[in-house]
This record gives sequence, C-alpha cells and structure tokens, in this order.
Amino acid sequence: MGIIVQKFGGTSVGSIERIQHVAETVTKAYKEGNQVVTVVSAMGHHTDELVSLAAQISPQNSKREMDMLLTTGEQVSISLLAMAIQAKGFKAISLTGWQAGIQTESVHGNARIEMIHTEKIQQLLDEGYIVIVAGFQGLSDKNEITTLGRGGSDTTAVAIAASLNAERCDIYTDVLGVYTTDPRVEPSASKLSHVSYDEMLELAALGAGVLHPRAVEFAKNYHLMIQVRSSQHDEIGTFIGEENQMEQQSVVRGIAFESNVTRMTLNGLNNHVDLLPKIFTLLASEGIDVDIIIQSVTSDNLVNLSFSIKSENMMEAITILESKKDYLGYRSFDFESELAKVSIVGSGMVSNPGVAAKMFKYLAESEIPVKMVSTSEIKVSTVIPKSQLQEAVHALHKGYELDRIQEEVTLKN
Repeated sequence: MGIIVQKFGGTSVGSIERIQHVAETVTKAYKEGNQVVTVVSAMGHHTDELVSLAAQISPQNSKREMDMLLTTGEQVSISLLAMAIQAKGFKAISLTGWQAGIQTESVHGNARIEMIHTEKIQQLLDEGYIVIVAGFQGLSDKNEITTLGRGGSDTTAVAIAASLNAERCDIYTDVLGVYTTDPRVEPSASKLSHVSYDEMLELAALGAGVLHPRAVEFAKNYHLMIQVRSSQHDEIGTFIGEENQMEQQSVVRGIAFESNVTRMTLNGLNNHVDLLPKIFTLLASEGIDVDIIIQSVTSDNLVNLSFSIKSENMMEAITILESKKDYLGYRSFDFESELAKVSIVGSGMVSNPGVAAKMFKYLAESEIPVKMVSTSEIKVSTVIPKSQLQEAVHALHKGYELDRIQEEVTLKN
C-alpha cells in the first residue's frame, strides 16, 4: 500500500470522544498497510474563542500576533490525537506546520504555501510513525509563523499529499460526500460518486462549502485524487479527480449558491478605455472582490456599469465609490441588496447547447426574476432575489432531474 493523507476538520475533533473516534479511523488505515499522515484543524469553535479573546484586548490587533495566537488551536488538537493513537498501542507523533516543513510566503493571515520540505515527514513514516500535522499554518522564509486563511487545513492536507506523491487525500467532513446541492436546502439532493477537478473548482468557488478552491486547484495541478467522505460513517465518499468518459455523464452535475449578494450600478460613465481598470483597481486596492460584471453603452455613448459584490463589503464599497465620484466621473450611483447567486455546474454543458435556456425557463416558471447573468464553459450563474433562493434551488434541482442523477462517469488518478 502507499501513503494516505487524511484531513479532519474542527467538528471531527470537537471533543475527546470525537478525537478517539478519529484515532480509530486513522489506525484502521494504518493497519491496512498504509503509511498515514493526518492533518487536523483546531477543535470545534476553539479558533473563534481565540479570536474573541483577542477582540477583548483590541478590535485591531496585528496580523502577526493573531497568527501567533491562532496557530495554538491546532497544536492542542494534534497533540491530543497523537496521545489517543499512542494509547491504542501505535507509534504517533505530532508536528506543527513549521516542524512539518511547510514553507509559505511572507504574508500574515492568508499566506500561500510555496514549498513543503517533506524529508522529516518521510523519515518518520519510514520509521513506522503515524504523523499528525497541524493544518492551517506554516513558516515564512523570514522564520515567521503564518496562517493560510480560510480552508487552510484542506490546502495543507492536499499540498502534503502532493509533495509526498500520496495515493490519495481523504478529506473527512460532517457530510457523506459532495452532493448535487446542499441537502439542508434541497432534501432530494443526491450524493455524487465522482466529480471532476473543474466541476469541483466551480462548485467550491460558487459557494459549495465542502472543499476550498485552493485545495482543489492544488490537487488538479498535481493530479492528486481527493476523496470527500464522512468522519462519522464508514462508507465511500465522493472522489474528485481527472475526468474521463465525459459524454456519459449528466449535463448538469450540481447547483451551488450563496446568499448576501449586492448589485452596484454606476450610471453615465464616460466611455474611455481606462474606465474598467480605474474602477476595479480602486475596489481591489481595498480588498473588495467583484464577481459578475455587466456593461452597456447608451445612445449618447455613455456607459452604465453593474457588478456584484458580497453584501458584507457593501458599505465599504459605497463609501469608496461616493468619495471617488469626481475621479470616476459617473452621473449617478445606486445599489440593490438582499440578492443571492445560484449557479448550475457541469462539464457536460460544453457540448450540450440550450442548458442556459432551460435554466431561465425553470426560473421563469417559478416567477423568479433574473437580475444578472454570468457564464463559463461549465457553469451558468444568475443573481436573483434572496427571498426566492430556496425556491430557485428546488426548481433547478427538479428541472435538471438531479435527484435521479446517473453516476456513469469514471475518473482516473
């Protein structure tokens, strides 16, 4: 057998009982003849508790000190898991991100992994140890402790697996795998047996919270098979890998969504070639991500520009745009909040025309207005009223018959 990398999230190690259950899962993989590396997040809401403690000191603490604080959460869980495995009679050792050789860029709070020096992990594996690694953290070339931001433990696990040429990386979660949509919103959602890298990248980027896009991107770049599976039930999950026999699969494979979307509109802009760079560079400099963009030219050669952002950035965006009115040169400005985005995803859309037309038809039949549209080869996204989000997910899930999806596609590692 080869190397298996496992990742367990905060809820999976949220109590001593759950840690002991994780220890059973880890040692089972080891007894099957695998060399095992396990990446662990902080216990339950421990990170939130640390953030709360920091906020009691100051509402604006330095990112460096926040990294020093937050990385202690994973140290608790890795040491407890190592102890639980040792208590079962197995050799186990816990490593922080820097002890495991995870080198990152010199950014605090949202660093990217640059390299993993795997010599120590490989040596310990060869000596018969189960290696427990802290997720979400690393060390910069300036010897500063860093954190990897949202989804950091997923990224840690996939990066380690890729660096070790692991057989696969198992991501253990509180769900059974990747579903056609969130089963909490659509009870008839079906678990998918296989999802391609590109489909998972789109689903993750569009709001599906099972995996972080950075982790999927890492896996795709290194051709690493990922399995998303339950930490509570011993059954096969969803495999994510390279696609084969694409034309045998369902055209639409999943529906992703996110609420709290706001549409911003600038009216009467001068139609200059530097218009878009001026606006979006200004927003990007303040850390505001823009999603769907729609531009139209009026009869008097002026531009009306609409774009969507996360509602959490709405007030900051309004302040920036209003303060830069003379610089941007627009005549009027308005916005609409209480919106949501719902997207259909599927590699089969590339060779099947009319998929978007069906999407608009299903939404229209449910009297759901479409505010904005964005497309790529394998996805169509629409912005709709937030109050009709669940209704839209149901209509699309039923329309594309995702409750009866046929799992015929195969994936290769």
